[in-house]
Parts: sequence; C-alpha cells; structure tokens
Amino acid sequence: FGQATLWPGSATAVTVSVTNLVGNVIQVLGSEAQKRSYLPKLCSGEYPAGSFALTEPEAGSDPAAMTTTAVLDGGEWVLNGLKRFITSAPYAGIFVVWAVTDSKAPKGKGISCFLVEGGTKGLLIGRQEQKMGQHAAETNEVIFQDCRIPKEALLGELNAGFQTALAELAGGRIGIGSLALGVGLAATDYATAYAQKRVQFGEAITEFEAVQWMIADAYTELEAARLLLLQAAFRADQGRSYGKEASMAKLFATEAANRACYSALQMMGGYGYSREFPVERYARDVRVATIYEGTNEIQRRIIAREILKGFSER
Repeated sequence: FGQATLWPGSATAVTVSVTNLVGNVIQVLGSEAQKRSYLPKLCSGEYPAGSFALTEPEAGSDPAAMTTTAVLDGGEWVLNGLKRFITSAPYAGIFVVWAVTDSKAPKGKGISCFLVEGGTKGLLIGRQEQKMGQHAAETNEVIFQDCRIPKEALLGELNAGFQTALAELAGGRIGIGSLALGVGLAATDYATAYAQKRVQFGEAITEFEAVQWMIADAYTELEAARLLLLQAAFRADQGRSYGKEASMAKLFATEAANRACYSALQMMGGYGYSREFPVERYARDVRVATIYEGTNEIQRRIIAREILKGFSER
C-alpha cells in the first residue's frame, strides 16, 4: 500500500538485541582472554547468536530467587539447574549463565556469572516454547546436568553476578523499547497507507475523524516513546545513571506500541485480522514486549522506587 515499509520482524530484532546484550556483558566484565576468545566470534557471525541465561521457572521477575548452582570442584565449576525462556538457545555459540555460588549468602548476594560455550557436555537444550508471536526467535529451556566448565569461565567477580544482571537488564530495556517502537511504527505505517486507499461511503476512510484520531494518537505516542528511548540511551552513552530512564522508556514504548498495533489492526478492519497482511503478526509479536526484560509491573516499581529515593534525599 503506497510507501508503507514492511519491517523484517521483531524475531530478528530480539535475536540481535540478546546477542548484543551478551557481547556487552563480556566487554564490560570479561578478562582480556575472554574478550579475545568470544567477542570476535559474536561479531563475525561465527557464533550465530549469544544467549542470556538468567530466567528460571521460579525466578522470573525475582531473579535473586534462582536455584541453579555452580560448585567449584578442583579446577572446574560444576553447574546444575534449569533455565527457561532462553532466546536463541539452540544456536548460541556462547551462553552467559547466572548461578548460585554461595548458598549461605543473603538473597541475591551469592550469585556469580559464567561463560558456557554451546555444545559443552552437560548443557542440554530442552523443549521449545510454542509462543503467540515471534515464531522465528526460538525460545527454549536450558538444562545443566553436571555441566563442567573451566575455573576461568567465571565472568567478573565471584558472588557479584546479581548486580551485573540488574545493570545489564537496564541496558536491555532500551533495546526492547526500541524493538517495540519499530513494530508499532511498522504497523501504523502499513495501516495508514491502507486506510488512504480504503474507500467507504464514497471517500477514503482517512477522512473519517475516528480514523484520524487513531493515526494522531499512535504517531504522537510513538514519537514520545522515541524521545524517552533516546534520553535513556544518551545517559547510558555518557556514563551517567540511567536505570530509571530505561525503565520509563521501556514501559512507555512497549505499551504505546501495543496500543498502536491494535489501532492499526482496527483501522484495517477484517483485513487486519487476516494473515494475508502483516498487521496481525505485528500485534502478536509486540505483545511480549511488555513482559520480557522485566515486566512492566516491575518497571513501575523501579520507577517509583527511584523517584521516592530522590524525595527522601532532599
């Protein structure tokens, strides 16, 4: 329909986003040997993807509750546990894995981060999730059964992995917000181009106020989302604190994108619900953006906590 551009899909974007997240963790925390070993392979495509293995069945929004363990046995760490909803697990050349290394430490204090190469004995790829959307991005269970890795596979400081996870998730939220923005814009562009050609009652439906308001609201909210994302990214690039800003951007962008996709589907009428057109896929793909990289309920808690902290420091 006219100048509308078909977006390649959020499955591609989330695969790239998670791989970038893995690369950033290695760049920030890795030893020189770890950087030389893994970053070129991630960047060149020798590793098709990287995986960020944090979430567990009972440790989603509360990652400090994880139960996967890593026990030092001579010159090796032995990993045991189960991770869930791990993006790109079947294709990952390298996994960044979090595990409890001090079970007696206070909650969240005895967790460490490790690098585990794909194909390592004891690293098993479990069932694939049958998801509502983002079908091209495989999401699987990852099982560790007496998985032995070298002592040098520890990434960063021992027992400091939880703080690393929280810091990296903040950056990932900018990526997921940006992904959602792209999907929302793709859906709105496509539906607007369609609406300009769709004639009812003798005129294009873009002449109807109801459709005009959908267009105005969607583009206004998506532009506001873009500015929030740029602000968070700018602060991160400047080395300033950006956790609150990343949560604000992720919260607003993902919810604005969901509204935009459903408005786009409504603008297209029955065709919006048909797989012959891409808008129904955009609506399915964008839905999870309010859930992963921290649910939007968690984002609201983070935002409120940071705001209240500012008041208490006055």
